[in-house]
Amino acid sequence: MTAPEGTPLVVVRVDTSEPGLYGLGCATFTQRYAAVAAAVDDHLAPLVIGRHPADIEDITRLIHYSSYWRGGPVLNNALSGVDQALWDITGKRAGMPVYELLGGRSRAAVEVYSHAAGATIDETLEQAEALIDQGYRNVRLQVGGPGLGTYGAPGTPGGYPRSPHPDGWDAERYLRATPGLFAAARDRLGDRVNLMHDVHSRLTPKQAVVLARALEPYRLSFLEDVVAPEYYDRLPEVRAASPVPIAVGEQIGAVTDAARLIRHGGVDLLRLHTSAVGGLTPTRKLVALAELCGVRTAFHSPGDISPVGVAANLAVDISTPAFGYQESHTYNDATHEVFPGTPVVRDGHLYPSNAPGWGVDLDEKAALRYPPTKFLHERWAAQVRRPDGGLEPP
Repeated sequence: MTAPEGTPLVVVRVDTSEPGLYGLGCATFTQRYAAVAAAVDDHLAPLVIGRHPADIEDITRLIHYSSYWRGGPVLNNALSGVDQALWDITGKRAGMPVYELLGGRSRAAVEVYSHAAGATIDETLEQAEALIDQGYRNVRLQVGGPGLGTYGAPGTPGGYPRSPHPDGWDAERYLRATPGLFAAARDRLGDRVNLMHDVHSRLTPKQAVVLARALEPYRLSFLEDVVAPEYYDRLPEVRAASPVPIAVGEQIGAVTDAARLIRHGGVDLLRLHTSAVGGLTPTRKLVALAELCGVRTAFHSPGDISPVGVAANLAVDISTPAFGYQESHTYNDATHEVFPGTPVVRDGHLYPSNAPGWGVDLDEKAALRYPPTKFLHERWAAQVRRPDGGLEPP
């Protein structure tokens, strides 16, 4: 467990009886990292010690079934840590990068998108122009507002001074203001960039349709997380009514839930947090299903995924015909110190390592210098309220 950027990351190391042969897997569930670590150490390790590391399918099924009450992000992140570590070992034993084990390259590199967010529209678009100058052709736009602002963008304290919660977030104002951001973006940026936006689960199904239709003239590449997971059964009707592609999935904690989204027509772009569904083994199956159903990928990958998890995303991205977009994050120097081989964006693209396995290592001594802190996300989530004080999905 380490936090070189302040965000808790969890990585599982699996050692083998062959000296120097080990694998790394991402098990990062930032908000409950201690629970994941306990699940790995106290429950999974006794199941897998002594097993042959090549038996990935059997081992992951054993871990999945062993809790009886299965699924959820704690258990699936724990499973992912072991699963990804076994794939890393397999690549190292074969002397091949993992993506070659999945069938090799479907593309030369993975085009990524980054985030532009400011307190005002001008600030947001200035950031977008800077990203375009760096080679990005895909940019997610967020802009602030009164009170809490909007997701990913700063607010103005005391924005609702006569309300019980002056630093609230107001859905109606958000619905009125957001189209203006994209009207200004198309006027200033033209059609040289693909644009995205993250609602972050804060709308009702009907409000999601209203927003999607209001954004139709600005040709977004996708609208992300339009409703909370509690409303995912309504996503097929939202998607059917939306002229903008719908990207959903980072909050899914079970393979079956992701499969239902694909099969029932609830998603255009699947935004898996691959660790949360159990690692590479289930992810490659879901991506195969997505390909057959005309759904593309747009994997979740901000700073709360370890570089090991990024490498796992890249292995799938580079090898699947179903690839759509890949979220990116620029890691700080401390993260590169802790994780030698951390992928780096070049001209708006990520290139997978050609080293055996993931191509990412872990300096455990360096990792210990950055201990994680509990409750950072929880404190933020407790503040996401309407002006009247009612709690909203964060």
